[in-house]
Amino acid sequence: MNAVIDELTWRGFIAHSTDPDALASAFDGGQVSSYVGFDPTAPSIHMGNLVQLMLARILQSAGHRPYLLVGGSTGLIGDPKQSSERNLNPKEVVGEWVERIRAQVSRFVDFDGPAGAVVVNNYDWTSELSALDLLRDIGKHFSVNRMLDREVVKARLESGISYTEFSYVLLQSLDYLELFRRHGVTLQTGGSDQWGNITAGVDLIRRAEGARVHALATPLLTKADGTKFGKTESGTVWLDPAMTSPYAFHQFFLNAEDAKVVEYLRIFTRRTGEEIDDLGRQTVEAPHLRAAQRALADDITDLVHSPAERRAATAAAAAVFGRGELRELGAGPLEAAMKELGATRLQRGEELPGVVDVLAESGVVASRSAARRAIAEGGAYLNNVKVTEVDARIRPEDLLAGRFLVLRRGRKTVGAVEIAR
Repeated sequence: MNAVIDELTWRGFIAHSTDPDALASAFDGGQVSSYVGFDPTAPSIHMGNLVQLMLARILQSAGHRPYLLVGGSTGLIGDPKQSSERNLNPKEVVGEWVERIRAQVSRFVDFDGPAGAVVVNNYDWTSELSALDLLRDIGKHFSVNRMLDREVVKARLESGISYTEFSYVLLQSLDYLELFRRHGVTLQTGGSDQWGNITAGVDLIRRAEGARVHALATPLLTKADGTKFGKTESGTVWLDPAMTSPYAFHQFFLNAEDAKVVEYLRIFTRRTGEEIDDLGRQTVEAPHLRAAQRALADDITDLVHSPAERRAATAAAAAVFGRGELRELGAGPLEAAMKELGATRLQRGEELPGVVDVLAESGVVASRSAARRAIAEGGAYLNNVKVTEVDARIRPEDLLAGRFLVLRRGRKTVGAVEIAR
């Protein structure tokens, strides 16, 4: 078996492949050009998209050329969802998202050398395509019966699906055909939920050009309970720091489940099998140290954001839990930490509140009487400083960045309050 296939297999990147042996032979035969698409249905890509970028990085490191397609046209429609019809975003909004996502995906590949990456936009070949040309040249190769057999379509037949979303598969298949014709692309990759769209493109190239090309789909990553990976209580884990801060991003992976952390290390890092096996052993023998989670969080935050952002995130987390100086944090990491703590917002009155009040409002204690007990027992902290007086009040100089307070009971129960002006 080919070395690339071997690595993709042990790292867990292969859920489906049209023909693993034929793909291995293609890799052995020279440079393979592959592509993966990203539809701008939001202003940022997310963790599911990063799986595809990690796959593209592995292929490129083996000497194969990646094409990253940003769907300026398919993003105007959106791949059908299992639940309901998508809202169509305005063209100018999609155009702005195309440029944002183009910049994002470009950070993960190398554009120099014989395997230099190429970013393309499918709007370039669909914007001037007439409806007649689409129906005559592309639509004639598609069986309605096969289109109806797609899982997402079957799931929507009872509730209803528009012709727009029903026809999405034609546009994605056209992308593969155009990249094959223009750039010699012979491999499409994507998530396993895209398998129907991907194989439709393979079939279109066979019918239209009489050529044999390849497809490979990755598993959909899930949490241990089977729910979708990359989701938090507050929503999707985005790669844009304005949408998911580096602090929140790092914390998400620090909290990865023991049962899944090794799987995530294989996908999202380039650590060797020996390193990952050792981290897995440490997870079994000393789970409280969370060595695998720390390695995962550090590696992926370095990749997606930067080592500097990762250091700021770890410093913020340490300070919040009393192992660092809160006042030394920059405004960005401090605000991100307060957001993750769910800082309670209080309106500033004529005078600042008492410490008992903010302890209770922050949620670190259940009531004001519990706050008084915590102070009396020596277990209450304001900005990591032990509170010794039950009737102490907040002073202006206590406010971090002029408005935040960090409250703690004991070592691990932490909350925050924002005093609004």
